[in-house]
Amino acid sequence: MKGKKPFEAAATEAWEEAGVRGTVKKKPVGRYTYLKELDDGDVAPCIVDVFQIEVTEVAGGFKEQGQRILEWVSPDEAARRVREIELKSLLVEFEPRGRKRRNRG
Repeated sequence: MKGKKPFEAAATEAWEEAGVRGTVKKKPVGRYTYLKELDDGDVAPCIVDVFQIEVTEVAGGFKEQGQRILEWVSPDEAARRVREIELKSLLVEFEPRGRKRRNRG
């Protein structure tokens, strides 16, 4: 997205595609590649940087509503549901960054 830093673009995509807003980490947690099928039938290779977002708002309506089925699942379950091998690995190895640990005791 022109004029936006990558993490800002990721936040915009999260809002448009899933109706979620929150705090996005500035550094990607990883990246994966896939082949995107274009409207004309051609295929284009894509490199995707993945950013962590701590969700603080979930909207009932958003731009791409109805184009996707949304469901909250664990990273392991998400890994089972995606096709891209590199994305599967990212999800299985995902460790949230910057979360405050609570002292138990």
